[in-house]
Amino acid sequence: MSAENSGAPAPRRLRLCFFNTWARDLEDAASYVARVPAIDLRPLVSDPRDQALLCKARLDCDWYGENTRCFLMLSHPGLQFLPAWVTGAAGLLDLARTPREPGEERWLVTIGHQPQSLGAAAGRTFELLRRFGVRHLLYSYDEASRSMTCFRDIAPHLDILIHDESPLDPRARETLPPRCLTMQRSWVANLQPFSVPFENDPEPRLLFLGSEMGFTPHRRRQVEFLQQHLRDRFVAIHDHSVPVGEKTRLAARFKASLCPEGRMFATPAMSSAHTDRPFWSGCLGLVPVSENSRAGGRLEELSRAGLIRRYPHGDLPALLADCERALAATTTERRRIYDHFNTHETVGSVVAGALAAAAKASATAAAAERSCAVSA
Repeated sequence: MSAENSGAPAPRRLRLCFFNTWARDLEDAASYVARVPAIDLRPLVSDPRDQALLCKARLDCDWYGENTRCFLMLSHPGLQFLPAWVTGAAGLLDLARTPREPGEERWLVTIGHQPQSLGAAAGRTFELLRRFGVRHLLYSYDEASRSMTCFRDIAPHLDILIHDESPLDPRARETLPPRCLTMQRSWVANLQPFSVPFENDPEPRLLFLGSEMGFTPHRRRQVEFLQQHLRDRFVAIHDHSVPVGEKTRLAARFKASLCPEGRMFATPAMSSAHTDRPFWSGCLGLVPVSENSRAGGRLEELSRAGLIRRYPHGDLPALLADCERALAATTTERRRIYDHFNTHETVGSVVAGALAAAAKASATAAAAERSCAVSA
C-alpha cells in the first residue's frame, strides 16, 4: 500500500551532491565512483613527476571516492534518497540550475576543509546556492571554526554542521544562522556498513598504521617496544593509509589495530580528537587500541562501552597489555565491536541521521509557528 493510500506522510525526497575536489563537473555519483580508479591524477598535482606525491594523491582521491560511494547507499526511515551526485568546483553552479524532481530537497555535502579550495569565493558561492534552494551540510571533522580561513564566510549558509570541536570558536559560532543544526561528532569510517564480511578466524596479529608526519620519537618508542615483544605478531606501516582495495583484506590478516590519535591533538580544541582509523578498524572486525593521550571524547565513550581499548599516555607496559588483550579477544567480543561500528560509526549513518534530525527540528519549528499564528 502506498503512503498516499495508507494516510501515512510521504517520505521526504532528498538528493545529495557531494563536493569532491578530485571531481570536476556535476555528474551522477555512481558513474564517478566507477571511474575513480582510472582517473589520471598527473594533471591534478603540483609535480606530476613526483611519484611519492602521486601515491599520496591516489590515496586521497580514493578516500574521497569512498565517501562518494557511501552517499550512494544512504537510507533512513522516512527519507527517500534520490540518486546522488558529485561535483567539483566547476559544477557547483550547475547544482543550482539543474531542474528538480517533484518534492526534491537538494543538499550539498562537504567534508573536512574542502570548502577552502574555493578561496575567497567560498562564501559567495554557497550564498548563491542557498538562494537557489540548495541546503548545505558540512561535516568538518576537526577544528574548522578555528583553522579553516573561509569558515566565517560559509557559516551563514549552513543548515547542518557536524564537527569535532569542543567548543566551537565563539566568534565563528555567532555567524551560524539559527536554522543551523549543530552536532558534535567525531571522525567515522567512510565504509558502507557491513560491506566487509565478518572474519571468524583472523590471523592473531596487530596492525599499526601511521604516517611519516606523525612518527614522533614518542610513537617510535611504542613501535620499537611492540616489535621487540610481539615480534612477527606486529606489523607497522608508515604510508599514512592503505589503498581502498586493500582494506577489505585486512580483516583476515589482522585481529587488532593500534590506532594513532589526531595529528592536531595537542591543541586545546582538539584535546579529544583522533583519526578515522579506530572506526574503520572496528568496521572490519579488528579490535581498536588507542592511546589515551587526552581525556574525554568519543574514544573515551567507546572505551567505557568495551568497544575500544585505551592505554595511558606513554605507558609501555600498559600498551603491551592492552595489545595482548586485543589479540586474545573472543569471536563474540569482536563480533560486538564489528556490529556496533558498522551500525553507528560510518559516515553514511551519521549524515542520514543528521538529515533526519534536521527535518524533525524544521517540523517542530513550523508547528510552533502555526500554533503562534492560531493563538494570535
